[in-house]
Amino acid sequence: MRISTAFVVIATLFLGTPAFAQRAPSQSGAETPSTQSGTVVTSIQVVDVKELQPAVRSKVDEIIAQTSDTEIQSLRKSIDDMPEATSALKAKGLNSSQVVAISIADGVLTMITKTA
Repeated sequence: MRISTAFVVIATLFLGTPAFAQRAPSQSGAETPSTQSGTVVTSIQVVDVKELQPAVRSKVDEIIAQTSDTEIQSLRKSIDDMPEATSALKAKGLNSSQVVAISIADGVLTMITKTA
């Protein structure tokens, strides 16, 4: 699947945690969210595509162009099904319809957003 490939490629771009990314607040005693693949998500970041370095942004734009509308809709539904992810987006005044890609690395879910 291309979307799985996109996750891996984007994950390699984000091996370091960007300083400008927002982390969702941790809730003590809250259940740790996990993705369908069984990866445990320990923190969430929201990054606007405009904040990416030009080289990284170019690669992300290339991946987005190769991702079908069905794959994007599936990705957004998965985000909507994860309350912690929707809360992190809401904290920045965003929603899942603005997410164009994600990365999951070392327990960190990074949602890349694109606004008008």
